[in-house]
Amino acid sequence: MSLAGKTVDGFIERLERAPTGSGPLDGLTFGLKDLYDVQGRTAGCGNPDWLRTHGPADADCPVLATLLAAGATLTGITHTDELAYSLNGENHHYGTPLNPAAPDRIPGGSSSGSASVVANGQADFAIGSDTGGSVRIPATYCGLYGIRTTQDRIDLSGCMPLAPGYDTCGWFARDTDVFARVGGVLLGETAMADPESRRWLMDPALFGLCDAETRTVLIRALGGLGLKVGQADLGFDPEGWKEAFRILQAHEIWQVHGDWVAAETPVFGPGVKDRFAMARAITADEVARMQPVRDQVTGMLDDLLGDDGVLLLPAAPGPAPVKNWDAKLLDDFRYRIIALTCIAGHSGLPQVTLPAGTADGAPVGLSMIGPRGSDAMLVGLATALAGRGSA
Repeated sequence: MSLAGKTVDGFIERLERAPTGSGPLDGLTFGLKDLYDVQGRTAGCGNPDWLRTHGPADADCPVLATLLAAGATLTGITHTDELAYSLNGENHHYGTPLNPAAPDRIPGGSSSGSASVVANGQADFAIGSDTGGSVRIPATYCGLYGIRTTQDRIDLSGCMPLAPGYDTCGWFARDTDVFARVGGVLLGETAMADPESRRWLMDPALFGLCDAETRTVLIRALGGLGLKVGQADLGFDPEGWKEAFRILQAHEIWQVHGDWVAAETPVFGPGVKDRFAMARAITADEVARMQPVRDQVTGMLDDLLGDDGVLLLPAAPGPAPVKNWDAKLLDDFRYRIIALTCIAGHSGLPQVTLPAGTADGAPVGLSMIGPRGSDAMLVGLATALAGRGSA
């Protein structure tokens, strides 16, 4: 029986691990997405068959070990979509974590539980992962700060891979103080960031993917930040970029998980089942045709941003969909989401999501994409901008 419509606690398991050291995170509590290794525990990765066919971890993953050493206390393991292959947060087997900012709406995935426990005040921060938007989308749906880090910036060993060429670590916080403290520990650096020292850019075509109310709210929030923003033409091709992401990500996913799926025939929920079937059918010719698209997006953004550019864009095209939304509308919304999130995904660049107000009574967010390796600078900008306007 499907439990996707059932609202559940964002923690799939309460599990306390005391700090192993003292540092910038003293006194803070956190949740850890159910993809990351905890010594002696089996990461379930959102699927009972995965849990059944895998054994306990021999050691803590580096992300967990780093946080514990900096003084933080682990208080639980958080829900994820099945094998992290969804953006909704509705798990067919375990249910849907609450979106505290909009209880009638989905929390977003796949880091659904991590966003839920932070937004609900059950943890000071929480760790997620982001391949196609799995931190950025729950962050905007739940009204949080969230980051997708630069590709390979944070060690993901001891974390279940989805598509290694796109996978990144990320985290959520309700305020910029905690957001920055976690960043200082996981990134190993902090950065003072003066917004006036950045070249701020936006492409109106990206905001054109938003519904009318969300676009109005985001443009108003952007205006309230007092930034001098120049227009840029990315040559945005939403269909082409989204399709390249779909194929390249799916190909990697099947390379990683295909043998397990074929051997175990796991039970997946409807959407995840369909995506794995699609991934299985991706051909080498399709990958060869789409790789140049990724290369073109990467080169264009590196050239555009240089060392000091920041691209402003919607975090998502609208607020979180209501639960049990019409399937056709949800598919269209997912298409527009991926057209936005694949920009940082293809290029491997860091992206921070900022709360920016509400549309239709639910949170919406602005995002910032920075140059490669500018993660600490983006976190610093989030702090600097927090006192200006809605963001």
